[in-house]
Amino acid sequence: MIHEECGVMGAYDFDGGDVALDLYHGLYTLQHRGQESCGIVTNDYVKLYTVKGKGLVNEVFTKYNLPTLKGKIGVGHVLYGYTGEENDGVQPIVSRYCKGSMTICMNGTITNYDELRSELESRGAIFQSSSHAEMVMNMVAVARTQTHSAEEAMLATAAKLKGAFSIVLMSPKKLMAVRDPYGFKPLSLGKRGNAYFFASETAAFDVIRAQTVCDVRPGELIKIDDNGVTHFDSMVGKVKPAQCIFEYVYFARPDSYIDGKSVYKARIDIGRELYKAAPAQADIVIGVPSSGLHFALGYSYESGISYVDGLMKNSYVGRTFIKGTDEIRREAVSIKLNALRGAIEGKSVVLVDDSIVRGTTSANLIRLVKDAGAKAVHMRIASPPFVYSCPYGSDIPERKALAAVRMSVEEIRKSIDADSLGYLPMSAFARAGLADRYCDACFTGKYPDGAESR
Repeated sequence: MIHEECGVMGAYDFDGGDVALDLYHGLYTLQHRGQESCGIVTNDYVKLYTVKGKGLVNEVFTKYNLPTLKGKIGVGHVLYGYTGEENDGVQPIVSRYCKGSMTICMNGTITNYDELRSELESRGAIFQSSSHAEMVMNMVAVARTQTHSAEEAMLATAAKLKGAFSIVLMSPKKLMAVRDPYGFKPLSLGKRGNAYFFASETAAFDVIRAQTVCDVRPGELIKIDDNGVTHFDSMVGKVKPAQCIFEYVYFARPDSYIDGKSVYKARIDIGRELYKAAPAQADIVIGVPSSGLHFALGYSYESGISYVDGLMKNSYVGRTFIKGTDEIRREAVSIKLNALRGAIEGKSVVLVDDSIVRGTTSANLIRLVKDAGAKAVHMRIASPPFVYSCPYGSDIPERKALAAVRMSVEEIRKSIDADSLGYLPMSAFARAGLADRYCDACFTGKYPDGAESR
């Protein structure tokens, strides 16, 4: 079962302005992180205002319902669908209990979810969905009845959670963000004037003209209320950070900075290392839009082979990696990209992509390029082979579905009809500046918190 990979936002305006429009624009920027559902909940200290539903940001929010979201505090969320179950946890999730209201957004997966949920159910808790965010919200509500503040309740809850979580939580007069001690999922704090924002990626700050203040440190909780911004570090430094390396390979936008490091620069450097590890003799280099483009540029810079825009992307089709089923992925690839025959015909091509998961997408891409008249297609992959699943919320399936588990590199090459196939070696990440504090368990099987592969 695949759980959530998504984007979260929060906003608090000390001047009292409505934050809904900023949240809307921020979620638009985070749309690549989830295209199944989205939502915004705002708070004016008197009541909560909610708009959420299935679909893209521009489908769920309209010129009619967006102005109804009043209040100087708010949270927002984008989510993609699960594989193998109905996505019944559209966020933000709102609850009302003895201490008032609570609204939560979450990116990640709680690996001890079953154990914690069973404990809550044995005490009488009732769940409306299988969302991990709903379970966390129940835990915070219980903890709040035993503590003096919402931030104490969130910290007490976070100490019991295992796995990956970046959470934004709104209580009646507070906005909080907390990141798991390993820092698997990104989360940052931004500021514009007297307004503060939390977001999964710093690119969301750019579009609303906010400046990045800092990253939420692994294990840190940041609270914003009428007294200002307060940092709590009781969980910081308890374990060695292990940020998800796949954020740099695929998930994040190239204009974002994750934990202070430019995603764009990381991808250029990885592309350079990819050429050093897997050179090819070819006429042109082509990147697969969108996440493969900057790897291809780095490959071109290092090799001296001309970079060409050889694939035309239909911007109105979503990302195939985070679609719900293999059948939908195959259909999406066929309408998402088209090869530029004038650039490709008669050429030997290096085709650079971020990863091979199941192999279906790569085969379709090579077919597109060859049908456009390429003499040869040398596939280059800007990550090592996936040989383990991810329990932390990235859409990497069970091991038996992974191409690199079922086949050797040569067998994969034949199955996707590439003239040659080369992967990035693990050692190249360190040379590209991605070493020591990153989770690479999907490539190595070394899970930072001792989780098990599926």
